[in-house]
Amino acid sequence: MTSKRICSRVTAALLGASAALIAHAAAAADAKHFTFGYDQPHTTGYGIAGDIFAAKLKELSKDTMLIDQFPGAQLGQEPQMLQKIRTGDIDFIISSTANAATVAPEAGVFSIHFIFTSEDHLAKAIADPKVVAAVRKMVKDTVKGAQVLTVLTLGMRDFYSKKEIRSIADLKGLKVRVQATPTEDTLFPAYGAQVVHMPFGDVYTSLQTGVMDVAENGINVYLSNKHYEVAPIMSLSEHEANNSVIWVSDKAWDSFSDEQKKWVQAAADEVGKTQPAKAMALDHESLAKLEKIGVKFVKNVDKSGFIKIAEPLQDKIAKELGPHAVEILGLVRAVK
Repeated sequence: MTSKRICSRVTAALLGASAALIAHAAAAADAKHFTFGYDQPHTTGYGIAGDIFAAKLKELSKDTMLIDQFPGAQLGQEPQMLQKIRTGDIDFIISSTANAATVAPEAGVFSIHFIFTSEDHLAKAIADPKVVAAVRKMVKDTVKGAQVLTVLTLGMRDFYSKKEIRSIADLKGLKVRVQATPTEDTLFPAYGAQVVHMPFGDVYTSLQTGVMDVAENGINVYLSNKHYEVAPIMSLSEHEANNSVIWVSDKAWDSFSDEQKKWVQAAADEVGKTQPAKAMALDHESLAKLEKIGVKFVKNVDKSGFIKIAEPLQDKIAKELGPHAVEILGLVRAVK
């Protein structure tokens, strides 16, 4: 090959590389960063959701819409973030449906006990397009400043304490930290328990000092926040699903072009489709890890006493919450 041809090829390669660098620099210059907050560690199902959302949005937008995650309550606990999302101070957040009920009361329908019959039923219901559409409409109709993009889950919620909860009799008279919803405030007293409301960040110390006797949450959340150190027995009651939603501020949403809105919604849809199975697998892995370090699991909880009380209250609670809640409960039950 002549030196002239070699020079020509080198020049072409350099020009190609320069063009690629210019294109990359242009894309980087056009890239916008968005805040995405949640109050659990990145090692939980919230982190799974954040990673799926960020990766899909980056892919669809060709690196022009980038998510900066702030796990572990860096931007505040969920009640604070629910205020900030509506004022546009945060772009995206994850909140539990129970905390969402503080601004959209009918979201409390997801805290009704024993409406999800199994992990499989929960995963199917959360991913059901009719259920997701009904949740989005409920929030759209009742909340100003922000809207919901999708529903996700961390699996089932279970009791943890210094003592075993083998049946409803073991819960009577105990102080239980519950999420602040009318649903919880109806069901737990019906079981004979005393309800205690407090931010999630205070649960560890309150269990340690005896301010409360029992807490309830998902297995991976229990592991990730080291609550097993102060409450070394988890009783697998599976009384409630640990559901959450991804919010976007109206300020951010209104700034997106029509195409960008499609990308954002598609990224959220990807979370709804793939996160539940990954989160439940994480719960199973967490149980195995906890057993290895000596945490005791009560796996044969007699749920019959809880169910006997909860089932007659399900429709009553949904009706009191409102028509959206009644619709969502019906849709959840219809999923087989």
